[in-house]
Amino acid sequence: MFGFIKKWWQDRIIKRSWLTDAQWTQAFSRLPLLDRLTAEERLRLRRLVILFLHKKSFSGAHGLIVTEDMALVIALQACLPILNLGIEWYNGWVEIIVYPGDFAPKRTVTDEYGVVHHVNDALSGEAWQRGPLILSWDATAHAGALDGENLVIHEFAHKLDMLTGAANGLPPIHADMDVDEWINTFTAAFGDFQAKTEAGIDSGINRYAASSPAEFIAVLSEEFFERPQVIQARYPRVYDLLRKFYRQDPMSGFG
Repeated sequence: MFGFIKKWWQDRIIKRSWLTDAQWTQAFSRLPLLDRLTAEERLRLRRLVILFLHKKSFSGAHGLIVTEDMALVIALQACLPILNLGIEWYNGWVEIIVYPGDFAPKRTVTDEYGVVHHVNDALSGEAWQRGPLILSWDATAHAGALDGENLVIHEFAHKLDMLTGAANGLPPIHADMDVDEWINTFTAAFGDFQAKTEAGIDSGINRYAASSPAEFIAVLSEEFFERPQVIQARYPRVYDLLRKFYRQDPMSGFG
């Protein structure tokens, strides 16, 4: 009964969508990473995006006005990872803040010697646990270009990772997956990547992935959706686990 009511409510939201066919066409044309999707997948992605835009609020910082078209481009990329998971995976938070360019939040960090430092590093994106997700429009406007760098997917991968607590590279694993296999596979791959990075070996993957297990899975999620062949070639077992987790196989869309 609850499922019927939920579907009825979602259908009602979708029918009342303000998005036009022209807006959808323009947004899809800006995002080459969506080209591999079938017609049926595109329809399901559109449905997810409408629900996402209904549930989330967008606000601009430093005078930026987030237009409908900007929100649509962000939402399409944000919903791609949950295409076969569901909108519920983004429950528990509401706000998306968009800056014109990089932003520099002030932080207080205590080092290993107990010394307090005030940090003011520039960022292009940030995800807070049970809080807002922050993006730089400069880094978002030209995303989806199949170059392995996608700020939106990166930050939303952090949101999925945070569903089990602080981001640590272990998102909620499906019942048909083995948690130990995930931990062992990603730990080995992360160690290998760190070693190669420290040795100056270029693996074709952003070096930032060596920062932490959380950044490793976020960067590899970018690659998974934009350049899946890179992960499959370097870390085939990781690719297989990401395929099972996201319930998508991007390689099937490439010739």
